[in-house]
Amino acid sequence: MVFYFQPRGYGPGKDDYLIYMGADKFENEHLIRHSLPMDVWFHVDSLSSAHVYLRLPEGVAIQDIPPDTLEDCLQLVKANSIQGNKQNNLHVVYTPASNLRKTAGMDVGQVGFHHQSAVIRVPILKRINEIVNRLNRTKEERHVDLEAERAAYDREQRGKEKARLQEEESREKALKKQQQEEKARRSYDAIMLEENMKTSKDMAQTYENVEDYEDNFM
Repeated sequence: MVFYFQPRGYGPGKDDYLIYMGADKFENEHLIRHSLPMDVWFHVDSLSSAHVYLRLPEGVAIQDIPPDTLEDCLQLVKANSIQGNKQNNLHVVYTPASNLRKTAGMDVGQVGFHHQSAVIRVPILKRINEIVNRLNRTKEERHVDLEAERAAYDREQRGKEKARLQEEESREKALKKQQQEEKARRSYDAIMLEENMKTSKDMAQTYENVEDYEDNFM
């Protein structure tokens, strides 16, 4: 089971932002394995907490998360930490989900990072009940097949990449054809230049009659 929340968004694409988290540490394992490339992972720093994910709209980078949406994620992850929910002045870390690293020796729900430099650490002073209560009013429980969802996403991306390559190939063929036609036109223009053309006076000076010209041409 996965819990979904509707955060405050920003601008025309605000409905494209989506927060979700696992019901328990076992569900978190599935989230780690099957999250999407546009997902951002949140966790209370150095304390146990829920794994909260923010799904970004296409084309939005982690550094461009709207402040209100970011605050929603920080408050939600704090509220879902048994220890962190009771403390003030703690920190939350977040990073692209693709930066999460899982090794065989780790406990269920435990993660590391491929690149520590891609982890952002921010302070959160206190719980803001107004934000947490609003998010909880949008809470929706869904039974989703995360593996199938990821497989469908990967198929879609492969289809887009295939279409992009085909379009690129078509553009290259069109450009090559245009270049060939331009080359042929320049060649034709060179043949038709005035200095390469013989006038009837030139022919009269060179050949005694038409039959001589035709014999020479052949």
